[in-house]
Amino acid sequence: MVAQLTWLSRIEATPNPGLKLWGQYDLTQIQSMCEEGTAKWNSYVKRTENFDWILKYHNFTGDYYESNVETIMIHTVNHATYHRGQVALLLREKGFQPVNTDYITYDRILLGQLPD
Repeated sequence: MVAQLTWLSRIEATPNPGLKLWGQYDLTQIQSMCEEGTAKWNSYVKRTENFDWILKYHNFTGDYYESNVETIMIHTVNHATYHRGQVALLLREKGFQPVNTDYITYDRILLGQLPD
């Protein structure tokens, strides 16, 4: 969530949220970041017509890059999926059964085809 909020602040040219990329956050903080990130990204997508433009920015270490905003958006989704897989693996290694993180399952719940 830190990365998603940071990317959006870069895209919108707003102040960096000041969150530590590898910080330790408790569950309440993470839930708050998820809610904030979802609301802000939804708002951005709803009010924006063109995502095909180049963002010029500096990363966390100060290196300069230029990236297409559409590509950044795809990256944030794919990267989050990658981390969900890592968490699921770690939970399994500790003997826990992780929740289903398949996107199609989530979509079926949203459409009322499965209970949540």
